[in-house]
Amino acid sequence: MLPEIVYKPESMLRHPIQLLRLMWRDLLASRELAWRLMVRDINAQYRQSFLGIAWAFLPPIVMAASFTLANEANVINIGDTDLPYPAYVMFSTALWQTFVEALNGPVQAVAVAKPMLARVNFPREALLLAKVGEVFFNFAIKLILIVGLFIWFRIPTNWTVILTPIPLIHLVLLGTFIGILLAPLGILYQDISKGLSLITGFWLFLTPVIYPIPKAGLFGWLVNFNPVTPLLVTTRELATTGIVSNPAGFWSVSAITLVALLITWVAFRLAMPFVVERVSS
Repeated sequence: MLPEIVYKPESMLRHPIQLLRLMWRDLLASRELAWRLMVRDINAQYRQSFLGIAWAFLPPIVMAASFTLANEANVINIGDTDLPYPAYVMFSTALWQTFVEALNGPVQAVAVAKPMLARVNFPREALLLAKVGEVFFNFAIKLILIVGLFIWFRIPTNWTVILTPIPLIHLVLLGTFIGILLAPLGILYQDISKGLSLITGFWLFLTPVIYPIPKAGLFGWLVNFNPVTPLLVTTRELATTGIVSNPAGFWSVSAITLVALLITWVAFRLAMPFVVERVSS
């Protein structure tokens, strides 16, 4: 027997405990659908591409080759890095690419599912879970490249490497939080998806992916103020040196991310019915 669902005009914000219980119930109920959506999207992603799985490796390799040549030709002055520079760029680019995928995932998922949202009533959390699962699947592929880097360049590791999933998960959650925040607008306006490409392209150069963290100046302040910086750098440091240079920044951004993710999830649930109604009208 199917459960009875009663819709009321009263806002669910008046009953926060009931709202949180409903959100948790829908999150659990969406797992099977999320799995099927994730498998479908991954199959489509690699089946419709000539190079297939190679796209997980190409961006870090191309970026590392480009900036290594520029650095050796003295076109740019990078400075000293904790790792051999090609490994530094490839590892950092793989982490940055994971963040960008987490950021774009909710916007893309909701936009693609627009016809289904207007016709079928299902937990919207399934779309978000499917994209998060896809991000971690893609990172698992990139992990092959990262392990190969450590072996090729003989990079020593520390016992702290077992802790790297913690900042990595927080990095993905930060991207997911921003993506969920933009997802309802992404259905209404295509400018969101186009704007994200421009923003992330500029954002990349404010993140210590191709250079070490600058210590002074306005640019150094911008890089340190960037919320991606402590999460990405902590992941890299735990995997290599084992010494976290900015634990306070890491935990501050992590705490803000978790709280903001919950608030954004609530806003997403409340906004989606109105957005779907406007799209379908």
